[in-house]
Amino acid sequence: MSTGRRRVLVTGASRPTGIGAAIAAVHAERGDAVAVHCRADQDAGKAVLAGLPGDGHTLVTGDVGDPEQVPRIFADAVAGLGGVDVLVNNSAVHIEHPIATTSWEEWQQLWRRTLDVNLLGAAHLSWCFAHHLLERPEGPVGGRLVMVGSRGAYRGEPDVPAYGASKAGMHALAQSLAVALGPHRIAVAAVAPGFTRTDLTQPLLDGPEGPGIVAQHPIGRVAEPRDVAEAVAWFTAATPGAEWATGAVLDLNGASYLH
Repeated sequence: MSTGRRRVLVTGASRPTGIGAAIAAVHAERGDAVAVHCRADQDAGKAVLAGLPGDGHTLVTGDVGDPEQVPRIFADAVAGLGGVDVLVNNSAVHIEHPIATTSWEEWQQLWRRTLDVNLLGAAHLSWCFAHHLLERPEGPVGGRLVMVGSRGAYRGEPDVPAYGASKAGMHALAQSLAVALGPHRIAVAAVAPGFTRTDLTQPLLDGPEGPGIVAQHPIGRVAEPRDVAEAVAWFTAATPGAEWATGAVLDLNGASYLH
């Protein structure tokens, strides 16, 4: 079991103000070696990589929504880090497609693409990760797998229903894999962030909707990416307490949605 420096693959980590980049940064600050994944924008990925403290980090590229590319993406992370102890499935697409105004052709295309990236990509990478752990000489004990889900899986996403459905699927996938991989001492969990301040959401916060969004949160603010990252990093540590959280879906929404 790797209990010291962990080797961590974070997918969808190339947006400097995104949750994935924050997860990569928190792990690097802890002393871990991180594989930063990006789909195609290598310049953005390199910028995140350059900002990580420590050494031994690497960049991997590819479309997790393409099952032909997934094994190569994972193999590149293994080669760059010398192995992978932690997988954080964070890659996601979020494309509006309200049912009343979306054409039949667009509806099919957007559902397919969203599920391919958000859910199937996570499932396929999880398979690669599990088999890597099970087949490595030191054995699988201490492996950690995290799905970055969403509050939208519970609250509903009327303008992006495929996104909400895919995140609900990720929560269920985490729980199924927690049961399947528990006998091997591989712990699996999901986090369900609520509204988080990123470059993509900042325009909403700056617009007329902003005060209403903030008002949903009793704490008086929306999440910062690091709020999510800190919770993920707690679970990925090779400690008994974190292992005992296997199967959990942790709400990280500042009490903005309770269920």
